[in-house]
Amino acid sequence: MTGRAALLLTALALAGCKAGPQAPPAARQDEAMQDKINELTPMQLKVTKMCGTEPPFDNEYWNNHRPGLYVDVLTGDVLFSSLDKFDSGSGWPSFTAPASPELVEERKDDTLGMARVEVRSKASDSHLGHVFPDGPGPKGLRYCINSAALRFIPLEELEQKGYARYLPLFGAGKQGK
Repeated sequence: MTGRAALLLTALALAGCKAGPQAPPAARQDEAMQDKINELTPMQLKVTKMCGTEPPFDNEYWNNHRPGLYVDVLTGDVLFSSLDKFDSGSGWPSFTAPASPELVEERKDDTLGMARVEVRSKASDSHLGHVFPDGPGPKGLRYCINSAALRFIPLEELEQKGYARYLPLFGAGKQGK
């Protein structure tokens, strides 16, 4: 086990991350995933693997209005889309729904003395944020997600970064081919 993995396990135990991994990350993740975890910034590690929260209004995507996709920082799985993003006034990126609901998991979270619903990425078992019943639209949900758990792929880069199949969502794509 790497020194960073041992530090992660200690931090998880101290943080009381009830919704976090049930087995040590080194035992649950293959070597490639562990390498990706080791490359995370301290804030990305805190958020994704220690169930942390980044500061409101001081994170990368809270005020991002560009069209594109928000993907898992570890796996690249498409989790959210700018088409579902809205300004909740919370200081974190907020979405009405996941772009790929099958890739997102919701779990009861009663840490910090609050009854909440945690949102996690299924493939990377990463903490993303929480979902609240105070959003707009027909379902009234607000997926309040930490920027540190995401990587943004702008619309103009979707094809070159391997996400061309999502272009039709934005009314874009190869015309006449």
